Order: sequence, then structure tokens, then C-alpha cells
Amino acid sequence: MTPIFSPGSEGMSLTAVPPSTKARRLRSFLLTTLLCASTAGAQNLLVENVSLLDGTGGPAVAGMWVAVEDGRISAVDNAPLEAPDGAVVLNGEGRYLMPGLVDMHIHLRGGVRTPPEGLQEPPAPNFEEGIQALHGYLYSGFTMLYDAGNDPDFILEMRDRERAGEIESPRIFATGGIVTYPGSHGSSAGATLVDDWPEAKPLLDAHIARQPDVLKLTYEERGWGSRPTIPRLPVELMQTIVEYYNERGIRTTVHTSSELRARQAIFAGVDTLAHPIIQGPVTEQFARLMAAKGVPMVTTLTIGENYARLVEQPEYLDQPIYRDTIDPDEIETLRTETRAEYEARPWTWWMKVMTEIAKENVRMVHAAGGVLVAGSDQSSGPAGHRELELLQDAGIAAVDIIPIATLNGAVFLGMQHKFGSIEPGKYADMVLLDANPAEDINNAKAILEVIKGGRVIDRSALNLPVNR
Repeated sequence: MTPIFSPGSEGMSLTAVPPSTKARRLRSFLLTTLLCASTAGAQNLLVENVSLLDGTGGPAVAGMWVAVEDGRISAVDNAPLEAPDGAVVLNGEGRYLMPGLVDMHIHLRGGVRTPPEGLQEPPAPNFEEGIQALHGYLYSGFTMLYDAGNDPDFILEMRDRERAGEIESPRIFATGGIVTYPGSHGSSAGATLVDDWPEAKPLLDAHIARQPDVLKLTYEERGWGSRPTIPRLPVELMQTIVEYYNERGIRTTVHTSSELRARQAIFAGVDTLAHPIIQGPVTEQFARLMAAKGVPMVTTLTIGENYARLVEQPEYLDQPIYRDTIDPDEIETLRTETRAEYEARPWTWWMKVMTEIAKENVRMVHAAGGVLVAGSDQSSGPAGHRELELLQDAGIAAVDIIPIATLNGAVFLGMQHKFGSIEPGKYADMVLLDANPAEDINNAKAILEVIKGGRVIDRSALNLPVNR
């Protein structure tokens, strides 16, 4: 596996920015956060003579120049371009430039949705924990995230702080609280519970007033443990809710796990699927339906696989990307307490089987021409990369995974005109690599530079174990 590059190597690819000093690497978390507001502005940039993977599909094209002005890509050419005024210049010779990675299904750490046992009220959200997770994503090459359900106060504040330039972070898009049926999947703290129309309108209006980027609702009847079946949102009510949000310019995604319910959700007008089908193999007809309708499906293979993987292969935690971004104490807890807990759970082994079903279903949808979108259903940069590895394991070529991990995230959000590919007019969210990810998607971890809005991120200033 290709090791992640240390911050000390970043300066070598810059011709206009000096290497970071050791003191700068050790600056405190608080200082890093305060400085974000002053450094979040867009920069002018020129990447010279690079092998380009623009995110739209196809192999790397050598000998390309990419210019950025005011945070947006101004020109892409196979001949030398003049550097914009005051531009940082990156030497791309022997290197690969691709769009920033996306994770279109996370639940950011730090937001508490259920009170711990014995407590009536949940503890306050942990913003520092959330910011460290965001730093881990950025360090790992992710420039855009979608949070698919969280404590609304927590995640919407984080989103607003990111957009104001107050924290160093990938771009955040969020649902806030999900919308679901009483007693159904996701009917926990922060959710909007609806069971009738028009009585639901005031509740939905309150949700809409918080400006969610995407509505997530659940259409699920499968539970687990002592509740193998759970109440499900009526399909007619789901359709009404979807139309209500779409009329207000808000896209929708749905949690469901069977082909039957996914079909019903698609014909009810849902814009995207938050997960693949896991309850059984999908039919060829369903795969063709996904392609014909152009409904993006988020892959979320990692969430099912991670339980058995920790039990059976705990050595993955020794990989540099985990050591660089996850606190040593947490890694030790995962190796011991969490691993023992997972080994004893029947859920672990059920999800291992379901993940193999999901991998084949994802492969079938891709083979039929469907739109897949990378998403981990977790909360770390390493998990986002693991999702890409599992797509490759499922039989999808690395060159095809690149749009899944970049442009299709923007398609999921309905923002492909702004983000997701290296084309003139789009925001310059990019990653410079030392190896070709179109040959092996693990090479997406060979990171030299992360660029957001044309600004080269100082990865050595992020609040992460690698910098302490």
C-alpha cells in the first residue's frame, strides 16, 4: 500500500511557498482554528506540466497546465500558461492532479444524538472533536462532505463556520436532522417525525427554515435484534414530502435497503439513494432502472465491512493514514475494547455477509451505466479511502472510481456546474499526487498537496497526530 506523504514533503512541490517549520507544525489547535478565518480566502495558482485526471472519466493526460484565479479554474491547456498575478506555482512534472475527493455520506463526530445510559439529556456537542475529524478528511484529500444526519445545532453550525472561513475544513453540506416516521429508522434525537399531511407541514417548515442542503428521509422496515421489523413511512406521504422540498429547491435522498422499497422511492420522485441495496441481490432490471433514471446511489460499503475487518484484520490500523489522523489512544481502544465488542455481536457477521451482497449490487449498477457516488457512512478520512478500496475490490476499475469519488459527488448535490471536475469556471478543489490513482485507487493516498478553492492547504498546521 502506498504510504501517505508526510507534511515535510509538501514544500518540495511548491516554487512560491517555503517549507513549513517544525514550530509551525506544533502550533496549538486553538491557534490553527483562529488563523483559518484569515487564510481561507481564495488564491491564484498555476499547476505546471502535470498529468491530469479531470474527474470526467478516462486515463491521465500528461503535459497539462491548470490556472486558477480567485479560487476558480480559469484555464486548462496542453501548452504552457502564464501564471496569474501573485500565483503560487506547483511543479507537476511526474505527478498527477485530480479533483478533491468527496464523501457523500458521513455523520460527523462530535454531534450527540442519543443521551448516554442513565442521563436524561445528551452532553453538549464536542466541536473540537468534530474539527479534528474535518482536519483528518482534509489531510486525506477530501474537499467536500455531505453529513447525512446529525445533531442539527452541531452540524449546521459547523457548516456555517466552514463557509465563513472560521475553521479549516472540507466544504460541508448537511441535512441537519433527518425526516422519518415515528418508531422507524432514525427516529432519534434531532429527527423530524411525521405521520400525516398536512399536519406535518409546520414541522417540515421548521426544518426547511434551517436551510438544509439536502433532505434525508428514511423508508425502511427492517430493524434488528428485538425489533426485526419497524414502522415505515407511507409511500404517499413520502411522495408529498419529496415534492414539498423539491418545490423549495431542496434535493432529497432516502435511506432504504431493499430493491422493492428503492423502486417505490424512485417512482415517488426521490432524487438520490443514500445506500446501496443490502437485503438481497438486485435484478438486472433494477440496475437498468437506476441507469435510465440517472438516480445517484451512494455506495456506503465501508460501514458494513468495518466491524468484521476490525475483528479479523486489526493490523490495518497500522497504516500511515490511520496513524497520521487518528489519536493513538483511540487506535488502542479500537484494537482492544471495540474489537472485543464487535467480535461478540451477531450484527458484525450479518453485516459481513450483507457487504458482499452490496458490493455485487454496486458493481451491477455501475456495469449498467448507473451513477455511483462514494460515501462511507462514517467520520474519517481513512474510512473515505477504504470506501474507494472496496469499490476496486468489487471489480470496478480504478479509472472509473475517480468520477465516483469526485464529480458524482457534485451530481448528488445537483452542483456539478460548480464542483467535482477540473474544468474552467469550477471551484479549484484539487489533490496533487505522487502516483497514478487511475492505475490503482490506493494511489489516491499518495498526497503531495491538497487544494481548496485554489488555496494550497498547509497540512502540517492541521490538528492531527502526525503534526504533534
